[in-house]
Amino acid sequence: MSLSYLYQFENYRSPFWAFAVHDGHHIDADLESYLHISPENRLREEDPYTAILAELPFNRFVCGTSRFQLDLNRNKEGAIYLTPEQSWGIRVWQTQLPQQYKDQLYESYDRLYQKIVQQIQNTIDRYGYFVVYDIHSYNARRDGPDTVVDQVKNPQINVGTEHNHSKWRDLTDLFLAKLRKGKDGQDYDVRENIKFKGGFLSAYLNKKFGDKGCVFSIEFRKDFMDEWTGEVFPQKLQEYKQLLMQSIETLESYFAYER
Repeated sequence: MSLSYLYQFENYRSPFWAFAVHDGHHIDADLESYLHISPENRLREEDPYTAILAELPFNRFVCGTSRFQLDLNRNKEGAIYLTPEQSWGIRVWQTQLPQQYKDQLYESYDRLYQKIVQQIQNTIDRYGYFVVYDIHSYNARRDGPDTVVDQVKNPQINVGTEHNHSKWRDLTDLFLAKLRKGKDGQDYDVRENIKFKGGFLSAYLNKKFGDKGCVFSIEFRKDFMDEWTGEVFPQKLQEYKQLLMQSIETLESYFAYER
């Protein structure tokens, strides 16, 4: 039997995409006996609730399978965490994965990238451009649940743009400015390329399509949840989602006049 990989594409009449490739927690049943990492430790390093943040009036790509089975935001050689150095010092597998399983996972990786490329190409063919919100979250209390967050080193929202074509600089500045101010007048600490600069998926799409669109790799500090227990704080989650919702008008206005 082939290993399962859970994912979903949803298509709307929009040139924009929301990705949540690290939202999932599922591990294929055939791999569970090989796992060393606990479900609790997996959840801490996954990006739960990012699929909710990605519920925008966009096209969507959401992964239900854990990054600890296959990480689409790494290059193919690093997409399976075979050593602790690849996964924050965490030992993922009790024993070496059988080659047949690794081969299947790498085949899934290739198929998924082919599907992603086709979806983005279809968007370009229809609209002439695209934008991806590549939505993630990150831990700021790695040393323990009572850790005081270093506000200087850990912005509320980090936007990775390193791989984007320079032609999107004006759009990026407009997008960042929009995220920094909530509709209620609240200010948000939104910075560019501080904690993360954009992963492999962003680099890949920009290399292939960078003159037609760009990827905003949006990393939310896990203020909307307890990163140690997994408890969600719904009000904060919706607050961040509202920021994404209000940013849509920036994209629409920009592409109404510029390509």
